[in-house]
Amino acid sequence: MSDQSHQVRHFEVLQRDDFMKLEHAASLKGLLKPFKGKGALDEWASECFALRDRLISGPQTRVLMQARGYPFNLLPIELAQQTTGAGTHFLRWRTPDRSVMGVALWQELMANSTTPFTLLDDLLAIEQTRITMNMQVSLLHTLGRQARECASKMAQAEGVYLRQIEGRA
Repeated sequence: MSDQSHQVRHFEVLQRDDFMKLEHAASLKGLLKPFKGKGALDEWASECFALRDRLISGPQTRVLMQARGYPFNLLPIELAQQTTGAGTHFLRWRTPDRSVMGVALWQELMANSTTPFTLLDDLLAIEQTRITMNMQVSLLHTLGRQARECASKMAQAEGVYLRQIEGRA
């Protein structure tokens, strides 16, 4: 944050309250528990995916709405939601015609002398929020996917075990 704290802010940084409901809904403490019983890993995977989806539909959508509003809608680039083949949504910088995408666009905007000095703090806050949210979405997606893969491997192991028990009975 610069010394320009007296200037008007256009982007409202997400606060702890924006995440409180998500935080209470699920906890990573569950990662280090023994997953006993059929379906425990699948259930935890579903919780990870549900939390990821709530993060996308809540705080991420709020960031997008702000970044698409005035005065940011006057800039030559925009923040957009990109959907991956896996169904997750990440925040990306792009040109309005979608011809170029990436953080280099944001870097160029920051270095451009025509970018209003009064927006630099806000643009930094948006970029830091984008980076953090993309990490959170990615982690939740990866944890859910890994839990589902683990559940599948455990079911396979149990199948091998049951065939051996039945074959020896």
